[in-house]
Amino acid sequence: MTKIIPYGRQTIDESDIEAVTKALKSDFLTQGPLVKEFEDKFANYVGSHYAVACANGTAALHLAALSLNVSAGQKIITTPITFAASANAMLYCGAAVEFVDIDPDTYLIDLKKLEQKLRTSKPGTYAGIVPVDFTGLPVDTEQIRKLANEFNLWIIEDACHAPGAYFTDSIGRRILCGSGIYSDLSCFSFHPVKHIACGEGGMITTNDEALYKKLVQLRTHGISRENMPEEKGGWFHEMQILGYNYRLPDLNCALGISQLAKAGKGLERRKEIAANYTKAFAGISQIKIQKQPHEFSNAWHLFIIEVEKRKELYDFLKTKNIYSQVHYIPVHLHPYYQSLGWKAGDFPFAEKYYSQCLTLPLYPALSYEEQDYVINSVLEFLNL
Repeated sequence: MTKIIPYGRQTIDESDIEAVTKALKSDFLTQGPLVKEFEDKFANYVGSHYAVACANGTAALHLAALSLNVSAGQKIITTPITFAASANAMLYCGAAVEFVDIDPDTYLIDLKKLEQKLRTSKPGTYAGIVPVDFTGLPVDTEQIRKLANEFNLWIIEDACHAPGAYFTDSIGRRILCGSGIYSDLSCFSFHPVKHIACGEGGMITTNDEALYKKLVQLRTHGISRENMPEEKGGWFHEMQILGYNYRLPDLNCALGISQLAKAGKGLERRKEIAANYTKAFAGISQIKIQKQPHEFSNAWHLFIIEVEKRKELYDFLKTKNIYSQVHYIPVHLHPYYQSLGWKAGDFPFAEKYYSQCLTLPLYPALSYEEQDYVINSVLEFLNL
């Protein structure tokens, strides 16, 4: 097969092109009605009360932290297996970041280690937790909420991989990622390889009206036009807090609305592809795959296998025009974070996972023939 098969790819059809073309012909390229429409429809999709569109997933994490007054002198906990933005956004606010190792089977933050860290630390040491729904597998935010309530912590759920994912809580409710049932805020990304492609874009969801209003203000330079005296003139506004230009244009929102309408169909195809991989690799001792807890529904942004000769398999697949990927280099091993004192050996499960992990192609437009080619290429490398 000569066609290049990437690990991820956007799917753009005529309805998407028509939606963006219509926006181009409208009166607004930015700060228009499509922003609110996208926010409302996304909030409905994940089951939250409010949603705030912004420039990208990193901006979403940064705004979420700002809305909770994250600042210098505070310490935040997250996982080392995530894109660096999950931690970086806290540093932008001046806070320090600490990590808790992953569960070696689910690749999510280890909740037992998290509890141990909190119980063996001085009260008030930590301000909040940034759990990550890695690969699209939900973190059990119900359990994290119990710890957060006990230790007076906030929760920013990094759900950038997980629109449409859910778990079933202790009273039988289906908890969608981003619904705000247990998290204070949840953040999403609309990068092209994600479920919903906007070119670039992000979203923050919450059920807290005060946080919602603060996010809207922070997104636009900290400016407010609400309750301004009429005698001041229709142009009058006030910059009341230090904010940022983290707006998402109508053009991107037009694409987002169109993509969101097909998100359910795309999610089902992702699940089908993941099930095919799981079936193909079941019982093969040379391949380890991510454990899926009972009654947890993965949104399958990524399908990851672990193999001993990861680099060799990566190179072999590339000769077959299969462009796999690695997610992620542990955050604490990046040179910048090592300059803050972190080092190899700090989180052994995360580091072992990194030494063996490889992301295989998974996106709705991946054909059955292409997936079979990927599977057979992996098996060929393993001499199976």
